[in-house]
Amino acid sequence: MNTDKLLEFDQIRTKWKSFALTTAAADRIDHMTYYLNESELRKQLQDTTDARNLIECCGIPPLTEAEHVKQILARAVKEGCLTPEQLEETKNLLTAVRRLKDYLSRGRQHENALAWYEQNLDALEPLREEIAVTIRGGEVDDYASKQLQQIRAEMTRIREKIKQKAEQAIRANKSYLADAYCTIRSGHVCIPVKKEYKGKIKGSVIDQSSTGNTLFMEPAAVCSLQETVQMLELEEEQEVSRILYTLTAMAADYEPEITEDIRIMEKLDFIFSKGKLSIDMDAVAANINTDRQIRLKNARHPLMEKEKNVPLQFKIGKEADGIVITGPNTGGKTVAMKTVALNCYLAQCGLHVTCEEADICMNSSFLCDIGDGQNLTENLSTFSAHIKNVLEITQTVGPDSLVMMDELGSGTDPTEGMGIAVAVLKELVSSGCLFVVTTHYPQVKEYAEHTDRIVNARMEFDKHSLQPTYRMIIGEAGESCAFFIAQNLGMPQRMLETAMRAAYGPDAARRSFHWKQRETGSDTKRAKTRTRIKRAKKSAHSAQLSEKFQIGDSVMVLPDKKTGIVCRPVNERGMLQVQLPDQKIWISHKRAKLQVAAAQMYPEGYDFSIVFDTVKNRKIRHEMSRKYTEQVIETEDSGMDAGR
Repeated sequence: MNTDKLLEFDQIRTKWKSFALTTAAADRIDHMTYYLNESELRKQLQDTTDARNLIECCGIPPLTEAEHVKQILARAVKEGCLTPEQLEETKNLLTAVRRLKDYLSRGRQHENALAWYEQNLDALEPLREEIAVTIRGGEVDDYASKQLQQIRAEMTRIREKIKQKAEQAIRANKSYLADAYCTIRSGHVCIPVKKEYKGKIKGSVIDQSSTGNTLFMEPAAVCSLQETVQMLELEEEQEVSRILYTLTAMAADYEPEITEDIRIMEKLDFIFSKGKLSIDMDAVAANINTDRQIRLKNARHPLMEKEKNVPLQFKIGKEADGIVITGPNTGGKTVAMKTVALNCYLAQCGLHVTCEEADICMNSSFLCDIGDGQNLTENLSTFSAHIKNVLEITQTVGPDSLVMMDELGSGTDPTEGMGIAVAVLKELVSSGCLFVVTTHYPQVKEYAEHTDRIVNARMEFDKHSLQPTYRMIIGEAGESCAFFIAQNLGMPQRMLETAMRAAYGPDAARRSFHWKQRETGSDTKRAKTRTRIKRAKKSAHSAQLSEKFQIGDSVMVLPDKKTGIVCRPVNERGMLQVQLPDQKIWISHKRAKLQVAAAQMYPEGYDFSIVFDTVKNRKIRHEMSRKYTEQVIETEDSGMDAGR
């Protein structure tokens, strides 16, 4: 059984995940289940409380995703050279670590235990500052080293000189140029020269226009300077590589410390996600016990709006191990049961609960049968699904289990379902577990009333307003209130009295029941406007005609005065089928005149197929009487199928 889904913890898990910032914390939430170790559970609950308190005192912690930095560190350790962008990501992580340390340090003044995680974090200031000075905007900064600064300064000076030389060439050869500007082609500074004046300018042709009429030439005065720039670019590339390899080596040396920072940050992200969830649900920390007792004060379902939720008072374990909840449909029985189970589940997962106060015992397992469980793909009916879950529960239940069963014994014959419900209750009592079940069976209520360690509870129903109040009262058996609800929906008093006598015996009318006052005569009135069936009109003589002619009668067909035998009697249209010597025909019954009745010509039970069927059809009928055959009997129709 999928307990997460049955208790709707899967929806809590989805909301919880939305508060996690790191992939590791989200994965841990995905695989989260309840704790079975008391010490670990108490620690987790304390972490949740500390996280909430610290958030309320100091705000949201400055956490960040670190999954990509793990990959960056792996590359650094393998002696790969990190890019400026990767080094900057590493610096950003260390900056987040420094901010987190500052955040946790502020928490010390509130004596919060989580604040001491600050001592386990190392912002690695030497590495962070070195990257910050060296890398800016995803590139190695000019001032990363003195040599790089000199190289780039010289490159700037030479490029400016190249520009000046190009402009001089333009001014000196203006009449030979296609335009008065210089451009970059294939990394060379060029001027546009008309094709016919190629020999007038000293230099090298680098490119040409699409028409071929303009040549882009690098002036000879620029060529030597361009070679100098290319040499400087090689020196720059070498110096940048040296700087990046140096920073990569530093990051690799600090890999253990950075990995530990990431681990602590992911752990804190998981803890703070619990605190954020607690604030979002307006929850509180539950007291944990191992005495098999549960007490909830003003509990509410975590997924329901607080303003619309009716607070639930619940206790079990001290005076009774099991509670049988009864009450009307839509009265809140299932919601009350889920509220109890889900809050217990939250507490055992180290989360806060949506109660004013809560004292909750640890459970070795949460066993639930909630919902109809119908599954068409597995061919399971509602009752079959219930029994399947019930058997699984009774086979695995133990003294430390918490069991929730909705509509126990439903989905089958009421008498047999009641017997199964009592048998299951007896099994649960003998196991020593804590359990909550809902039912409508009065016999189950009686069984609970006379059995030790089981108490009845009812969902309150206001019989004056005929509305449920959604409040649970432990110690009293409830009723389904079906008659009150039916009357409220308009069922007449005469029908209600009939229902009461059928359910409770002939004296049921004397039972205490507060009938609603209705207008005089309204109880016996039926709706005047009804949808009626429009029936087809039948011929007045159809019955007489069907008796007038029988199969086998000898008749005279008028006006031809031919003699024939009746094959089929008169149909609703007044048509009669007659076998003539050479064919079968349909005629109006008015054209047939009885000559000799079949009873006078044939013995009783005579097989008329000998007269009317073909030899082929008779053989097929004989085969059909003996075995299965795919052959088809042929019929002779003459357009009168609708009248047969």
